[in-house]
Amino acid sequence: MSPVKVAVTNDYALVVIGLTEMLRPFADRVIVVEQESALPVTSDVDVVLYDTFSQVQGNELDIDGILGESRARAVVFSWFTDPELVKWSLAAGAHGYVAKSASAAELVEAIERVHRGELVTPGSSIRDPGDIEQGRWPGDDQGITAREAEVLALICQGLTNEQIAQRAFIGINTVKTYIRSLYARIGVTTRTQAVLWGVDHGFRPQPVRRVDPTGL
Repeated sequence: MSPVKVAVTNDYALVVIGLTEMLRPFADRVIVVEQESALPVTSDVDVVLYDTFSQVQGNELDIDGILGESRARAVVFSWFTDPELVKWSLAAGAHGYVAKSASAAELVEAIERVHRGELVTPGSSIRDPGDIEQGRWPGDDQGITAREAEVLALICQGLTNEQIAQRAFIGINTVKTYIRSLYARIGVTTRTQAVLWGVDHGFRPQPVRRVDPTGL
């Protein structure tokens, strides 16, 4: 059986690259043929894997916009498995929803199941998501955690603390906690300084498309 052809998409190229590397050991089962950063998919793929780092989720999802010209099935890869959020994502057109606490093998299995036509949702076998430190994200080489990076990315996009809480599905006090730890980690004291630091360290989404039918 041929490997499932996959496109990986997120607004940040580093996130896309990290997720691609997670899947690489399973090239006999899934093969990433397109990487998208802030652009719709153009390749003829079987499954589009949508990483939700700093992205809209739930009923704000634009699956048609994500899929672009592709007629693929979409899988959402998210930290959060709240039943309402999963329900909204599926209603928006996603065919699968996988928690970021899933192992690479569990993610590959979910992609294969979606390709076979199954509807995949987080199950009891998948651990509760937390501050997962797998893959890549902007600032990881500076010691910034994945969740701190997401908060900084949203700050750089101009979101307020309240908007960040809504986008990231965390409480406002949790947002403030992440901001305090982030500021201490990167050595800034104001939001403007944080934005300037972020701009200099890859926290501005840049459209990038990489396509290779033989696998990236």
